[in-house]
Amino acid sequence: MLDMLIMQAGNGLALGFLYVLIALGLSIIFGLLGIVNFAHGVFFALGAYFSLTMFNIMGWWGIPFAMVIVAVIGMITEIVIIRRLYDKEPLVSLIVTFSFSLLAEAVIRAIWGAQGQPFNAPDWLNGIIIAGPFIFASYRVAVMVCVAVILAAFWAFMRFTKYGRILRAGSRDPMMVQLLGINLPHVLTGTFGLGCLLAALAGLLAAPIWDVTPGMGEAAIMPAFVVITIGGLGSYAGAIVAGLAVGLVQSLTIQFMPEASTAAMYVLMAVVLLLRPRGLFGEQWERFE
Repeated sequence: MLDMLIMQAGNGLALGFLYVLIALGLSIIFGLLGIVNFAHGVFFALGAYFSLTMFNIMGWWGIPFAMVIVAVIGMITEIVIIRRLYDKEPLVSLIVTFSFSLLAEAVIRAIWGAQGQPFNAPDWLNGIIIAGPFIFASYRVAVMVCVAVILAAFWAFMRFTKYGRILRAGSRDPMMVQLLGINLPHVLTGTFGLGCLLAALAGLLAAPIWDVTPGMGEAAIMPAFVVITIGGLGSYAGAIVAGLAVGLVQSLTIQFMPEASTAAMYVLMAVVLLLRPRGLFGEQWERFE
């Protein structure tokens, strides 16, 4: 039984790392733009679909182009739609982004079809890793390593680059950033594109685990909202801790009560909010009070 629990925990960590990547992009967008982006799951799905398309055209060399395409679509979306929501009530942004997600999913169905499409992992990652009595899928381990590298690169970007410092300052006081002579609209557009890029990377990594379907964004967006709610709105560290916790809880629940695996993350969220209404790492941010 212990061996099975440890293997399930390994699977849960792989799932949790994917949730972290999705939620991190959502947290960035909320932290700086103050937008509750219900369309975030669309960019998760687009990451998988464009990766599949570019892979069929160019092989693995096409994957970076797919990521760039999704990021550019995200920036265009910010310029055309999201930019008009900054001075509106949060409910307006929620309704608009939800409507956009429905439209985008319909477009995906029209272009790629309604049927799911397989996206196989590289052959050298199709095996298993045996560590004593434990057996883990090679691809799931690779997902955890890839996301860990992405998170480390993101931390270095936010910590040591000029643009990262602007993002951290702007998430607290965007008016101050603008008064310093920084072109805030360009920063907001770049931030939205960065959040969409993280969602697209999560879609790419999830594609071999989940079938590539038009509705895969819906399966990702609700756990992402749960993660940032548990971790604390706008908290990057909270998104990481909560994402791993949600993945573990879901995976372990599957072992004992498969029918309750989806409800388990909502129970976890309810418990955390009862004990700490702002989430695990939530803070009082003046701009949202």
